[in-house]
Amino acid sequence: QVQLVESGGELVQPGGSLRLSCTVSGFAISRDGMSWYRQAPGKERELVAVINTFGHSTYYADSVKSRFTIYRDNDKNTKYLQMNSLNSRDTGMYYCSVRKFWGQGTQVTGSS
Repeated sequence: QVQLVESGGELVQPGGSLRLSCTVSGFAISRDGMSWYRQAPGKERELVAVINTFGHSTYYADSVKSRFTIYRDNDKNTKYLQMNSLNSRDTGMYYCSVRKFWGQGTQVTGSS
């Protein structure tokens, strides 16, 4: 059985910061690439950040580059998304993905 659980989303003031967590059960994540996606109301889901296999490289969408950081803690079987300088355009459901599995998402709301 595989389960991904996201947490950490909440309402945040402009310029504020949040750290999202994704805890994985069912397998160890140490050798897997992992991704964060987000979906704003009425819009398609978009890729936000990726940490590649073994954590040797990362990718960020242009809209979040220099503001977001993806990293993992293999001992806790958890990956994180540190988000800084948040604004209303960052509002949406944020989803953790590894392999072909998805979590249920955590809501991030950037006030304006």
